Amino acid sequence: MLDLLSDILTRLSLKGTLYFRTSFTPPFGIQVPEYENVARFHFVQRGELNVHVPASGETLRLKQGDLVLVPHGAAHMLLCNEVQPLEALPLEQVLEDAGYDGGGVLVYGGAQEVRDTQLICGHFSFAAMPGRRGAGHMLIDRLPPHIVIENYGEAAGAWIEATLRMIGSEVQGARIGGDLIALKLSEVLFAQAIRAYLEHQSPSGPALAGFADPRISRALTAFHQAPAKEWSVEGLAREAGMSRTAFAQEFAAKMEVTPMQYLTSWRMQIACQGLAEQGLNVADAAEIAGYASEAAFSRVFRKQVGMSPAAYRQHHAAAWPG
Repeated sequence: MLDLLSDILTRLSLKGTLYFRTSFTPPFGIQVPEYENVARFHFVQRGELNVHVPASGETLRLKQGDLVLVPHGAAHMLLCNEVQPLEALPLEQVLEDAGYDGGGVLVYGGAQEVRDTQLICGHFSFAAMPGRRGAGHMLIDRLPPHIVIENYGEAAGAWIEATLRMIGSEVQGARIGGDLIALKLSEVLFAQAIRAYLEHQSPSGPALAGFADPRISRALTAFHQAPAKEWSVEGLAREAGMSRTAFAQEFAAKMEVTPMQYLTSWRMQIACQGLAEQGLNVADAAEIAGYASEAAFSRVFRKQVGMSPAAYRQHHAAAWPG
């Protein structure tokens, strides 16, 4: 049975794309553009650099072994100490100047005898659902603008260090199947980064602390394992080992939505995926989302998504024919 985080990432159609491995030598400054429905990461395999995030005005200092995750695809800049944010060049220009064709290592910067900064860079896309904004789940949508995990390989354990080494090896080499292996391994890296972030959340923190709370997490896991079951607040509270009132209050405080609001939102995500990706009819979509009444399902769907299930299905078929 899928665990909670795995179910969420799988349902959101997470797709990893490793887009370059770098060898940067000073002076260098690269503007990474903003993208919607995309999370980006940079892992410092060797060396150090600054990452400037214009939206927040923050400049992050990363050293060997650190990982930065930009969950919402915000524009940011990769900089050496000698280069200021305003001096950074657009990524497209850097790729052109470096003669990078998408294969091997992106080599860019000054004299090669200077010690280089090696990064493993990638992004993860989430299936964009017509009529819905964001990734489709609060776990992703409520992540902060950036997450830095220091000594990521060490903190995550020996197996993640081996994963990172394998990613670097597969990207660098030309063995058959290397691209697919690197992409799947980078998806593992992304899931591990989110898990590490959640595990370090304060129990009293808002929005996402519920995922790290053992009792609330038990209730969420039970729901995600059987979303079509006839759930109630009482039933979820039993899974959490709490009274109905205490569970409802604790859930709302830590998740910033009520238990039933969370259930409804995720059921609509399941329905959206069924209509868009599986081509289900409205009756079948209602069934997998846990609605015995097609009419009731349609009313909730329209309220949540902004269009009828039939219109949503048609919209998706028109946007992605075949």
